[in-house]
Amino acid sequence: SARLRTVGVAAVTAGPGLTNTVTAVKNAQMAQSPVLLLGGAASTLLQNRGALQAIDQLSLFRPLCKFCASVRRVRDIVPTLRAAMAAAQSGTPGPVFVELPIDVLYPYFMVQKEMVPAKPRKGLVGRVVSWYLENYLANLFAGAWEPQPEGPLPLDIPQASLQQVQRCVEILSRAKRPLMVLGSQALLTPKSADKLRAAVETLGVPCFLGGMARGLLGRNHPLHIRENRSAALKKADVIVLAGTVCDFRLSYGRVLSHSSKIIIVNRNREDMLLNSDVFWKPQEAVQGDVGSFVLKLVEGLQGQTWAPDWVEELREADRQKEQTFREKAAMPVAQHLNPVRVLQLVEETLPDNSILVVDGGDFVGTAAHLVQPRGPLRWLDPGAFGTLGVGAGFALGAKLCRPDAEVWCLFGDGAFGYSLIEFDTFVRHKIPVMALVGNDAGWTQISREQVPSLGSNVACGLAYTDYHKAAMGLGARGLLLSRENEDQVVKVLHDAQQQCRDGHPVVVNILIGRTDFRDGSIAV
Repeated sequence: SARLRTVGVAAVTAGPGLTNTVTAVKNAQMAQSPVLLLGGAASTLLQNRGALQAIDQLSLFRPLCKFCASVRRVRDIVPTLRAAMAAAQSGTPGPVFVELPIDVLYPYFMVQKEMVPAKPRKGLVGRVVSWYLENYLANLFAGAWEPQPEGPLPLDIPQASLQQVQRCVEILSRAKRPLMVLGSQALLTPKSADKLRAAVETLGVPCFLGGMARGLLGRNHPLHIRENRSAALKKADVIVLAGTVCDFRLSYGRVLSHSSKIIIVNRNREDMLLNSDVFWKPQEAVQGDVGSFVLKLVEGLQGQTWAPDWVEELREADRQKEQTFREKAAMPVAQHLNPVRVLQLVEETLPDNSILVVDGGDFVGTAAHLVQPRGPLRWLDPGAFGTLGVGAGFALGAKLCRPDAEVWCLFGDGAFGYSLIEFDTFVRHKIPVMALVGNDAGWTQISREQVPSLGSNVACGLAYTDYHKAAMGLGARGLLLSRENEDQVVKVLHDAQQQCRDGHPVVVNILIGRTDFRDGSIAV
């Protein structure tokens, strides 16, 4: 099977251990990531009796997870985990939660020693209590050693019907100015990324790539359009929204033209039809796996070509935008370095085997226009939830998953506050990753909107902190880029790469000034 049959697994302690994961689990739900969360709990006998860290954990996680269960007998561990893992990957993937009370995890004799008193109380009450506890223990471990079916359960993945695919083929075949917008859901089956890439190239329709689909076509591909998405969507006569949702990222659907025929495909019916009763209407709404739908669509359109002037028109708009970027990169800033210029140099230096992890507001928003991932599944960002703080965790996972790749993390200085201490983890576990911190001493994404509308910068100020020195204190390597070594940006980046190759995690603290690059960009 081409499907990557696996889930991410996190095991945490009870109570605060679990509540600390709520944001991460919500992020996984919105990113549609199949994640199994295993949580400890007080022993089954002590629940609802005021035990340490004992809270109603299932109520917390039911709104966040596709499947929630508490294991009450040892024999239920395996079937519960099999069901949870199948649920995590079926339909629209997402997180699942299995609660494991402490008495289903420990060996029989340890639980017996804790549960059944060595000297039972005398009298009738004592005998009843002893009988109850012995019975409880027997039930807890009943059938625990009997062999059970193992291995993954079959997954339920919705697929587009042949009739729907055929209708979409007909709509696209009549298009003069077709456009595709590929979102994260197109890459839910990571092993098929190369097949999807080949299909999109064969199709020959210009594409915008978002979320996990970024990097699908590599760097500077002629079909990959990067800028002026709103204008392009207004001009297109047929638009394929492949795993893309009409939420805030597409202005709730308002960015779509009423004269365009819209084909939308998504595993999740609710997501697929979001705002369709208000701002836009689909011509074809296809509930099914996005990647395999695109492959079938391309098969049905074999040999179909479109006039090259449409792609050329879109590419020309890209070239004009790139010229604007070059002009902004050359503009002086009041202090420190111009972030646009720094990120252009990062783009020129980034190796082909790199994975980009991006975490933050303004610096990362600028990087999204200037730094191109080198291939499929080489860009990790917070996703639709906009969760600051994903950087170190994503970098850790990326480097362990792809040890031969260079992991470059782009952090805003605000976001870096959540990840700095993880450089201690990287050092202890010898995980060399490279962090570039765009340090403009502020929550700039917020102040850009707050200052003009409210006339105050309250709570938006940070300091030009020596993050590189803090990293050195944790045992990592630290480098500083500022106006003093303005002509050394590429040299310092190469130094950081070399330190990583030598096995050290590195923090490059880049002092940057303010530009008007993202004026008008607001964070709501």
